[in-house]
Amino acid sequence: MLLPPFEKECNCKVDVIAVGTGKALKIAEMGDVDVVLVHARALEDKFLAEGFGVSRKDVMYNDFVIIGPKEDPARIKEAKTASEAFSRIAAKNAGFISRGDESGTHQKEKEIWKSAVITPKGSWYIEAGQGMGEVINMATERQGYTLADRGTYIAFKKKTNLVTLFEGEKGLFNPYGVIAVNPKKHPHVKYELAMKFIDFVTSKDGQDIIRGFKISGEQVFFPDAK
Repeated sequence: MLLPPFEKECNCKVDVIAVGTGKALKIAEMGDVDVVLVHARALEDKFLAEGFGVSRKDVMYNDFVIIGPKEDPARIKEAKTASEAFSRIAAKNAGFISRGDESGTHQKEKEIWKSAVITPKGSWYIEAGQGMGEVINMATERQGYTLADRGTYIAFKKKTNLVTLFEGEKGLFNPYGVIAVNPKKHPHVKYELAMKFIDFVTSKDGQDIIRGFKISGEQVFFPDAK
């Protein structure tokens, strides 16, 4: 949605490496990309503090949801908090598919388990080491639960019979930020072009594109540039 108009405006071609936040920041640390769009603030802050990134800007947000089979064997729909929902899943030994890939979603999942004072383990808990789409497919096949970002779930609604069973908690807020790789660490990076990309995605035009992006009539992201 954002890349074609940016490429046209700057007469360039953007090569995308679509991986989870943890892997994206590792790639950026090595200087193999010029800019990252990520969603795990603790990892982002560490990346900045260690001098690998500069000029972080808020771009957009959505939220996380816990999805699972409509029958809801762990009865998480009755939970008052995400940690209670996870506790119910663990107590029932209900199937849970984790991304297990150090992505932003995986970071949030680990945060929820920690708040529930639970270390998930056993045959009911599967670390897939896969992206969100693959994890939703696995959870669908096994009729288990998973934590998903709402955007990917919306995109997969026609491919899964899993439903949203817990949502709306403040702690499930999912902000995205854009960061340029620090040219002082990696002089070869295209810093000026990276800054043009940051300026574009946080501009009125970029924010309007984000606002207007919908799947099956549902808004996927909400603009958040300050």
